[in-house]
Amino acid sequence: MEFINPWSSQQYKDYAKLRDQFGIGAFDFELPDAPPLFRRGVIFGHRGFEYVYDSIIHKQPFAVLTGLMPSGRMHFGHKMTIDQVRYYQEQGGDVHIAVADIEAYASRGISLEKAREIAVEEYVTNYIALGLDPEKTEVYFQSQRREVKDIAWKLGKKVNMSEFMAIYGFGGEANMTHVFSPLIQVGDILHVQLEKYGGARPTIVPVGVDQDPHIRLTRDIAARWRMFSFSMQKEGLGVFYKGEDAAKVLGRLKKHLEERGYENVKMNVPYKALYLTDRDEKDVISVDRDVMDYERELNEFAFFSPAATYHRLITGLTGSKMSSSHPDSAIFLSDSPAEAKKKVMRALTGGRATLDEHRRLGGEPDKCAVYEMFVYHLIDDDAYLREIHDTCINGTRICGKCKKEAANIIEEWLKEFHVKREQARDAVNDVLSTE
Repeated sequence: MEFINPWSSQQYKDYAKLRDQFGIGAFDFELPDAPPLFRRGVIFGHRGFEYVYDSIIHKQPFAVLTGLMPSGRMHFGHKMTIDQVRYYQEQGGDVHIAVADIEAYASRGISLEKAREIAVEEYVTNYIALGLDPEKTEVYFQSQRREVKDIAWKLGKKVNMSEFMAIYGFGGEANMTHVFSPLIQVGDILHVQLEKYGGARPTIVPVGVDQDPHIRLTRDIAARWRMFSFSMQKEGLGVFYKGEDAAKVLGRLKKHLEERGYENVKMNVPYKALYLTDRDEKDVISVDRDVMDYERELNEFAFFSPAATYHRLITGLTGSKMSSSHPDSAIFLSDSPAEAKKKVMRALTGGRATLDEHRRLGGEPDKCAVYEMFVYHLIDDDAYLREIHDTCINGTRICGKCKKEAANIIEEWLKEFHVKREQARDAVNDVLSTE
């Protein structure tokens, strides 16, 4: 059995195979004012994004949950997630950021005190400098938020060790703190739908594909705790009840829906179902919102299954995964402009062994770390990006030119960013939760 390991440094390349193997949907949504990461296929897959898309299009509330592992310096691979979070915030999402200090302790032995220091200095300050609105952003620590641990404890009842082994590949040598940490992530993702943090609403978690095990686990648990499910039947859209006393519960739900304007609701107690005879698959999201309003009166742990988008993992400058533990592979947001420029000039490219061979055979931009930086971070103009790609392939653009251009863009960007970073320090306490 194959696993995606969220704690490894593995580099993934065949994203179509991953989609097929793990049931990830292709991302083909046309978003308003879509930034480059969405336009260029860097966001390659999703689970349940229909709910968030509906919220964006119809200007309904939705939440954004992301997390940071306080174990090293922030680099451009991490920036990619915050670029997405900022977009969702601009579209109306309220942003919650979890500092995974419990997971850092469990999997990497980092103390809670050290985790806090790294989180504030290396991440939170940068997030504000990257454009997150402090007034619409909250950052909290797993170890301090009781609701996260409560959900992990209570909802963990719906998962067993066999499932953990199937999802994560845990063996007999795994320590129990590490085994429990995925349930803490379930708490992170779901707790933002508690009334205290905004109520039940669609939630988007933008991640690299290496984090998919956490998403699958959370979606499975959320679905198991729901009292109702939905499916199309010949009678119409079916709302099916999972519990006892069906006549009473469904009768009240029928009345609730009729008060919301539903005119054709038929109840079938033996099948524990309501049939909405004038509704079909396109109405599932709106129906689920209305059902959720009722279900929350009976079930405090009724959550919309969280959505996730998956982005490609950026290649490091050395050709492996960009990683904080391999400084030469990464452009860190705390690098000096001069230091970053030197790293880019040493980067692995898609050029041929000699200039003559490059002119004759053309380069391979899809294997080039510098071109990938253009795609993910450095160039907004799609037409110019295509020109770079095509002239590399036909051999007229040489690697030295791309390196110099990338190095100059990063140098100027970091100069401006470091000024913003110093300005952002004053707003750090505004986003840090006290619980």
